[in-house]
Amino acid sequence: MLQQNLSRKIRKTLKKLAESMLAVAVGLVGGAALMAVYGYDFVKAYRALFLGAFGDFSGFLETLAFATPLIMTGLTFAIGMRSGLFNIGAEGQMYMGAIGAVFVGGMLNLPPIIHLIFATVFGMLAGAIWSLPAALLKISRGVHEVVSTIMLNWIAFWLVTYLITYHVADPARAERAVPAQETARYLVIGASLTTVFILVIAFSLIAYFLLWRTTLGYELRVVGHNQEAARYAGINISKTMMTSFFLGGLAAGLAGVSQVLGRPPHWTVFATMGNLINIGFEGIGVALVGRNHPIGIIFASIFYGGLLHGGRFMEFEAGVASEIVRAINGIIILALAIPAALDLVKKIFPRKNRGETG
Repeated sequence: MLQQNLSRKIRKTLKKLAESMLAVAVGLVGGAALMAVYGYDFVKAYRALFLGAFGDFSGFLETLAFATPLIMTGLTFAIGMRSGLFNIGAEGQMYMGAIGAVFVGGMLNLPPIIHLIFATVFGMLAGAIWSLPAALLKISRGVHEVVSTIMLNWIAFWLVTYLITYHVADPARAERAVPAQETARYLVIGASLTTVFILVIAFSLIAYFLLWRTTLGYELRVVGHNQEAARYAGINISKTMMTSFFLGGLAAGLAGVSQVLGRPPHWTVFATMGNLINIGFEGIGVALVGRNHPIGIIFASIFYGGLLHGGRFMEFEAGVASEIVRAINGIIILALAIPAALDLVKKIFPRKNRGETG
């Protein structure tokens, strides 16, 4: 029996891997076709992309730096999906985590280590607290989380813009918030990668353990699979929803923290949110590519981080326009996300006769 289960898991894993490899090939061919239409040399462009992102140690470290916040925003969406929630509020929660890190890391004077820990925890809690209104609206009034999280994203955007402009602006550079002090910065490993990457990986592994090795994680997944069965089993649905949002908010808050306390050379947030914007939404695609699994999200984020970092080399060395580079990245990620997206559609809209057809 044990061997059968192991064999089934191996076949399932190999099937998913084959689907991902096929999706990568489809995405690359689609991107090559787009470049060919506009007259670019796609061989030269792809060579520049992959060599820039993974061709040397410094380039790989920069790829990991791009991947760091994506791991957390992807995890925010994945935790929600495992609980049956379509939480797309990572964007706003990340903004709040970033501004929380600015307030503590840039405005307070504390001893080293203590300052870093306090700023990190405060930023994570700011993201988690910002997720709770969506949870309360869902539980008390049945407001769909897509509607509430989109609204909260925009509220967070303009609130943080206001705070940067009028309360925590850098006296030397009014277009940004005060940078984090030296005592509140993560150590630089190389390029723009810092030791916050280690914390992000640790958080992902803890999330994996929590979801698949604890009673709480089992309850979250049962609620996500079938709420009626979970209610019949005595699981508190409201509690699990609150927990799911809170855990996702912690992850998104850490994504914001990573861009303030762990991303040189700026160590801050700009009023335009240029170093944060869209990372939360890009995390949705990363989560789908990683099949909403913490370990899969790590690898998916590194791959997408390589596309973001390597895409700049496509512009510099192959002359590909930045708009085309973004479109190519989108084609590749879309192709990779399709298998998981189809699984999601099947889950949300199951066939009525699924039980009869087997």
